[in-house]
Amino acid sequence: MASIDYSKIPSPCYVIDEERFRKNLSLIRYVAEESGAEIILAFKGFSMWGVFNILREYISGAAASSLNEARLCFEEIGTRAHTYSPVFKEKEFPEILRYSSHITFNSLQQYRKYIHQVKKSPVKVSPGIRINPEFSEISVGLYNPCSPGSRLGVTAEALSTGLPEDIEGFHFHVLFESDSYALEKVIKVVEKKFSKYFPYIKWINMGGGHLITREGYDVEHLIGLLKKFRDKWGLKVILEPGSAFAWETGELVATVEDVVENSGIKTAMLDVSFTAHMPDCLEMPYKPKILGAKEPPEGKFIYRMGGNSCLSGDFMGDWGFDYELKPGDRIVFWDMIHYTMVKTTTFNGVQHPSIGIWTKQGKFKLIRSFSYLDYKSRLS
Repeated sequence: MASIDYSKIPSPCYVIDEERFRKNLSLIRYVAEESGAEIILAFKGFSMWGVFNILREYISGAAASSLNEARLCFEEIGTRAHTYSPVFKEKEFPEILRYSSHITFNSLQQYRKYIHQVKKSPVKVSPGIRINPEFSEISVGLYNPCSPGSRLGVTAEALSTGLPEDIEGFHFHVLFESDSYALEKVIKVVEKKFSKYFPYIKWINMGGGHLITREGYDVEHLIGLLKKFRDKWGLKVILEPGSAFAWETGELVATVEDVVENSGIKTAMLDVSFTAHMPDCLEMPYKPKILGAKEPPEGKFIYRMGGNSCLSGDFMGDWGFDYELKPGDRIVFWDMIHYTMVKTTTFNGVQHPSIGIWTKQGKFKLIRSFSYLDYKSRLS
């Protein structure tokens, strides 16, 4: 399934495969060139700046949701960010302007509070507003920005008195690991509710959730959809996927430290934590693949995987193996680069996994390791 020699990877460690990463980037660049849309990286899903030298060969922009992300874009990609935040802090806003090419406001109140600063900015910043079409096919409530009473975005009703004159763009984000057919449905709703304002704006950001690099994604349908929209309305189209860039590009390598048994259930105790190092597994929740493991009842030996924090729920299972697990065995969690490293913590003071890259030359390169000082510096 992967070209990496995991025996050469330190444990624990997140490792990204350069060849798979470049394959995703090539596909994303192809979609951008063929559709005429601008596709930028959403830092909230992937911000491993140690590989941005590779990223910059394929794209030239990023979406930020905070001052820190906007600054990272400016410093490590070399461009100013498309910045949106549910709420901007007054003391941070002047610096956010410095690092941003586009500013999207979540509410009309935020727009009114900051538009004068935007207009006085010494560098051109294009202001936009996030719209809430009140339509989404996301089934997981935690990720649905269009649920009743949502705090995210401005509804069509809220714009019934007209669009503020300085707004140059719309931004919607209502997809989650979705295909182009889901986007097509959303576009129809957006057109119905908001197209009367299209003649007065310059761009529309269709957000993230476009899982372009997933196997089976209809790339040509997406290209046709975006071209048709651009031709119809004459607007610049922007996409900002997070997962698609790093989808299935790397793993989290862990080691079995102990095996405990209680009430007939065996748990392989690892040197990583689900709550600290794989939080989406518990939040969504979802069960990740383990290389070489099977879904029960397949496999002679069935194990849960236990994290190394003291949280009682820091475990997941079950997986089937053809052999008994023992201390020292490697456990490799598949697809652990996007929406994983960006959410990690040092809960319980557990050691943060190292970060590395498996180069296209077939060698491991350590990018970052973590120490006690990294843990201590987060506290006071």
